[in-house]
Amino acid sequence: MNPPEIAAYNPDVVVVGAGNAALCAALSAHEQGAKVLILEAAPYEERGGNSHYTGGAFRFAYNGVEDLKEVCPSMTDEELENVDFGTYTEGQFFDDMFELTEFRTDPDLCELLVHSSLDTAKWMAKQGVKLQPGLGRQAFKVDGKFKFWGGLALHIWGGGEELLKALYKKADDYGIPIAFQTPAESLIRDDDGDVVGIVARQGGKRLDIYARAIILACGGFESNPEMRAKYLGPGWDAAKVRGTSFNMGMGLQMALDVGARPFGNWSGCHSVAWDVNAPAYGDLTVGDQFQKHNYPFGILVNAKGERYVDEGANFHSHTYAKYGGEILKQPGMFAWQIFDDKVTDLLRGEYRIRRVTKVEADTLEELAEQLEGVDPKAFLKTVHEYNEACRTEVPFNPNIRDGRCTEGLAINKSNWANPLDTPPFHAYHVTTGVTFTFGGLKVSQNSEVEGLAGEKIPGLYAAGEIVGGLFYNNYASGTGLMSGATFGRLAGKHAAQRAKA
Repeated sequence: MNPPEIAAYNPDVVVVGAGNAALCAALSAHEQGAKVLILEAAPYEERGGNSHYTGGAFRFAYNGVEDLKEVCPSMTDEELENVDFGTYTEGQFFDDMFELTEFRTDPDLCELLVHSSLDTAKWMAKQGVKLQPGLGRQAFKVDGKFKFWGGLALHIWGGGEELLKALYKKADDYGIPIAFQTPAESLIRDDDGDVVGIVARQGGKRLDIYARAIILACGGFESNPEMRAKYLGPGWDAAKVRGTSFNMGMGLQMALDVGARPFGNWSGCHSVAWDVNAPAYGDLTVGDQFQKHNYPFGILVNAKGERYVDEGANFHSHTYAKYGGEILKQPGMFAWQIFDDKVTDLLRGEYRIRRVTKVEADTLEELAEQLEGVDPKAFLKTVHEYNEACRTEVPFNPNIRDGRCTEGLAINKSNWANPLDTPPFHAYHVTTGVTFTFGGLKVSQNSEVEGLAGEKIPGLYAAGEIVGGLFYNNYASGTGLMSGATFGRLAGKHAAQRAKA
């Protein structure tokens, strides 16, 4: 939309952002009868925020296969016969949220997220989002059958790209206009303190857009190096960004400027092991494939040639979002992931892309000389000590925390401890890639933004990564898309109800 069209549109609800949470908010508001306008800072070609870079993990509670069939009716009989989907009850979901956040997750928001998750998954399927079993990501074949672990039975087919295609198509079917390259910069309030509009710019031209409700769904501040250094701490300004370059914290700033309450873990973020030669921001042609998540099946070493974390503390989906930050603490802000040939077939496709920083050798001594920046003698000492410490009498099983551990090391590996003894050996050079920041705004269970004194700011709603309080220190894979969809739906519903009241 161009400025004259925007000025004449007269929406009931304006949604700021155009990723998963924003689109869910817009679709939900439209379902409630509201006239909706979406503002997107990015150009058309880079639309979708961080959602474009997601692998599509989608966490929701289910009690068995029948629940999954409602979300994914296309599952074949063969898939149902050869896969043990198990269960992921609401209780298991709560346990994961409490464990991973060290019981700091906001109880009200967490309860709403978990209890709504299955219904949200069904709603997403009705929007045209296709899901499929996450075979090879959350289930490996053991004794002829796949067994799921970690609560992520279904992934969005095609990842973020297909997720966005489905949601954009639905928005187009509903006739919801999107103004690209139109960043919002401030909120408009009336004399009573109600939010009644938003100031945006397009081509340098100021646009004052009035509406009954504004929904901020434009992400956190992970794209902004100044804010990363300010809130996350020294060194974070030098980290690579896994996704969009447009999440500069403007939504947070404009909300704080009108008295919104900051909430959650402002010094924390979701960050992962990311290819050391990836660009400063995400590349849409590669998507999430610069990530390297299979470290539980190998070892991690730093420049000193030393292991620095327990690679097998838990499934990767429970540790990857905090272990990325551990890389930032290492000398030179890099690490190497080391594997041998025994686990090659377990590694995900991201290890086989063309743009990967990889070395390979037939001996550990040859490999040591190829690990750029690493002390080779110290590395060999680390590997030999690790190999000797592996309890090989315990059976290896990638589908469970198998207890195949090491003993006697300064940092023991708790599970999946295989000696590195089968050539060829291969290693992957990684650094820290920031996905999104955990700090955000305090919202009610209706996704209304709260003020500093706990009051609701009339007319202002928020959803997605801009919402604070759900995640602290760590994160469970697939929860971001679910929380974005859940609170997006709520924000759209209640914003529309206000607009039509």
